[in-house]
Amino acid sequence: MNQILQCRNLTKGFSGRLALNNVNLDIERGRIIGLLGPNGSGKSTLIKLVNGLLTPNAGTVLVNGQAPGIESKKVVSYLPERTYLNDWMRVSNLISFFSDFYSDFDAKKAYDMLRRLNINPQDRLKTMSKGTKEKVQLILVMSREAQLYLLDEPIAGVDPAARDYILNTIITNYNREASVIISTHLISDIEQVLDDVIFINAGNIVLTSSVDQIREKEGKSVDTLFREVFRC
Repeated sequence: MNQILQCRNLTKGFSGRLALNNVNLDIERGRIIGLLGPNGSGKSTLIKLVNGLLTPNAGTVLVNGQAPGIESKKVVSYLPERTYLNDWMRVSNLISFFSDFYSDFDAKKAYDMLRRLNINPQDRLKTMSKGTKEKVQLILVMSREAQLYLLDEPIAGVDPAARDYILNTIITNYNREASVIISTHLISDIEQVLDDVIFINAGNIVLTSSVDQIREKEGKSVDTLFREVFRC
C-alpha cells in the first residue's frame, strides 16, 4: 500500500461548531506535504485526529491501514504546537526517555544534531530560550525512524535563522520512505521544501495539489495562490 494516510468523510465538531467537515484525503509515502490554512481553519484538529488524540464525530482515518491507536502510534512521530516537555528535565534525560519509549528512536542521531547546534545535553530546558527548546523538541521528533511525521506549526514563534535550521533538519533527517505533514500559516518560509499542499479553511479542504502543478498551471507560487484564495 503506497498510502500512509487515508481520511474518509472525516468530521469533527466542538460545541456545535464544525472544526472539520467531511474531509477526504489520501497521503502517499515519500512526500513532504504542507497543511496550509489560516489560524482556526482545522489544521491542528486534523493532526490530532490522525494522532489519535481526538475522536471523530463521523468518518474514518487510517494510518498505515490501521485506525489511530497503539499500533499506529508506533509509526507516527508527532510534534505538537505547544511543548509538552518538562522544564526541569535535562536534554540527556529526554533522550533516554525517548529511547525507552520508542523502539525506532535513534539516540546517536539525536546527539549528533545536538552537537552540530552546540546544545549541551546536560542543560535543563528551563535554562534555554524558546527557540532552543523548539530545536530540542524537533530533534527528538526527527530522531525517530517513523513512517509519518506530523509537525504542528514547527516554525511559529522562532526567529528566521531558527526557521532555516528547523526546515533543514526536517528535509535531511526524515525516513525517505516516510511522509511529513507540516501544518503552518507561514507559507513563504516552507514552500521550498514542499512536494504537495493541502489548503484548508473553516474545516473544509479547499485545494489539494502538488507544488509543481501549481507553478505550471497557475504560473504562481504557493504563497501567492494561498493569499489569493484566502484574501490575505
